[in-house]
Amino acid sequence: MAELPVPGACLCGAVRFTVTPPTLFCAHCHCTLCRRAHGAGYVTWVGVFKEQFALGAGGDRLVQYHSSTHGTRSFCGVCGSSLFFTSMEYPHRVDVVLANLQGRMDREPEMHVFFDDRADWVRVDDGLPRFGGATGFEPLPAASGQ
Repeated sequence: MAELPVPGACLCGAVRFTVTPPTLFCAHCHCTLCRRAHGAGYVTWVGVFKEQFALGAGGDRLVQYHSSTHGTRSFCGVCGSSLFFTSMEYPHRVDVVLANLQGRMDREPEMHVFFDDRADWVRVDDGLPRFGGATGFEPLPAASGQ
């Protein structure tokens, strides 16, 4: 049975899109760039193949920012909502901010990435695996409440 598309939008509704499961992953990212871009302790992303993503409205309102040598972040030029991330390392994929989806996805968060780069005031005790190191995806030892 085919999955139904899950709608999403920015805060003001100018940019609308859909994501069709199955997703590739769902992860909390603690990297400095994500924290600064979202103004939060971490951001939760879902990844899908580009063919599973469709921009419905507001393409003319979408602003792209090359936040690193390997990635581009897209946000609404009206309200500033951070929406998408694309990487030259994974050109077949688009990462979407989970909080901007307006429906339940096929998976819940399953890991923390770039965890050793987290804000020192963030405490996490959810039992999810933690990854970090140079790539952000190397296994870290489990530690309660950090």
